[in-house]
Amino acid sequence: MDLDLQGNIERFTLPEILQLIASSRKSGTLGIQKDESIVMVYFKQGNIIYGYGPRQTFHLGQLLKDRGVISARQLDDAIRIQAQTENSKRLGEILVTRGFIDRADLQAVVRRQVEELLFSLLAWTSGSFKFYEDQFPTDEEITVALSVENVILEGLRRLDELNLVTETLPDPEAVYTISAAQGGRTRDVALEATEWNIMALVDGHRTLTEVARLAPLPDNEAMKKIAQLKLAGLITKTEKRKEESTGNLEMMVNRLAGLFEEYITEKSNNRLADRRISRTILEQVD
Repeated sequence: MDLDLQGNIERFTLPEILQLIASSRKSGTLGIQKDESIVMVYFKQGNIIYGYGPRQTFHLGQLLKDRGVISARQLDDAIRIQAQTENSKRLGEILVTRGFIDRADLQAVVRRQVEELLFSLLAWTSGSFKFYEDQFPTDEEITVALSVENVILEGLRRLDELNLVTETLPDPEAVYTISAAQGGRTRDVALEATEWNIMALVDGHRTLTEVARLAPLPDNEAMKKIAQLKLAGLITKTEKRKEESTGNLEMMVNRLAGLFEEYITEKSNNRLADRRISRTILEQVD
C-alpha cells in the first residue's frame, strides 16, 4: 500500500513526518522544499540511509579537512580532478582512488554529513514536503543507516526553541505512557541518563506536571525533555489509568528503573550495552 504523504510543514512538523515514515517501515525518498532550498532524505524500511541538499553547507570535502582526515592541498587536488571530469566523478571516490582516505574514513564522514543535514532540517518551521515511494539514491552514493528516533532527539537537543513545549505539550495535566514499537520494527535509541529517568516516570498515571516535578531537572528543562521524547515517538498521550491499576504501574516503573540501573552499570564496562538495553526497554514496556 502506497503512503500518500505530502503537505506543508506548518500543518505537519518534520518530526511527525519522519516518525510516520519510520513507523510504516517505508522505503523511498522524502523531498522537502523551503524557498530555494531543496533537501532529499532517503529511507529503507523506515531507517534513513542518505540525505542530499545541494544548497546546504555541509560539504564532504570540507568535513574531511576540518576533521584532519585530508589536508587542504589534497582537497584542492581532488576538486581540480573533479572539475577536469566535469563533475562526473564523486569527490569521495576521487579521494579514495588517490589514496588520500580509505573507505572507512569516507563512510564515517558521509554519516556525519547526513546527520548535520538532518539536524538543520529540524529547525525548519515552514516549507512543503512529498514522499516518493520506492525511489532511492544512485548506486554510487555511500549509504548509511540512521535511526529516526536518534536523529530527532539529537536534533532537538541542539535547538533552544522557547515554543517547543507549548506547541508540543499544550496540556500540562495530560498523561503519557511509553509507546510501543509499531509494525514489528526494532527501535535503536540512544538516550541520555536524564531521558531514561524521565521515561521511568512516564507511567500512564502521572500528569506531565507531576513528571516534571519529580524529574532531577528544573521544571522547564524537564518539560523540554518530555517534548523531545514525544516528538521522537517514544511516549504517547493516553487516558489516565484507574487507581486500582497503580500496583501494576509501579511494577512497570520499577522494572524500567531496574533496567536503567543495569544499563548504567554495563555501560561503564562495555559501551556496546547501549543498544541492547534500549531495545530491551522499548520492546518490553507497553
